[in-house]
Amino acid sequence: MEVVKPWRRFRRGTTVVHQVTDAQPSLSDDIKRRERSYLIKMSIRLICLILAVALPAPWPIKGLLVAGAVLLPYLAVIGANQRGESLPAGSDLTGSSQNEIPRHRREIGS
Repeated sequence: MEVVKPWRRFRRGTTVVHQVTDAQPSLSDDIKRRERSYLIKMSIRLICLILAVALPAPWPIKGLLVAGAVLLPYLAVIGANQRGESLPAGSDLTGSSQNEIPRHRREIGS
């Protein structure tokens, strides 16, 4: 897929940028995504905790807010430790498409 702006199409010497859509996100992008998710969940936990203490509400509502404040750290840590998407199911790295040294030639002889 070419990414070229229409007014630059006729310029000479412009480089065409190809996008790789099946590639995994970079490690830094994955870490940023996980950090952002963790901060959002912990912010929601803080809001639940503050509302459970400050909100004049019946006990079932306060119980739900306290349950949210107790369970969200667990969910936040699990989500923060979860890496990006794994390899697609069809990609087998040990498949026969790799060049493998035959068994009788694996040792280094003299």
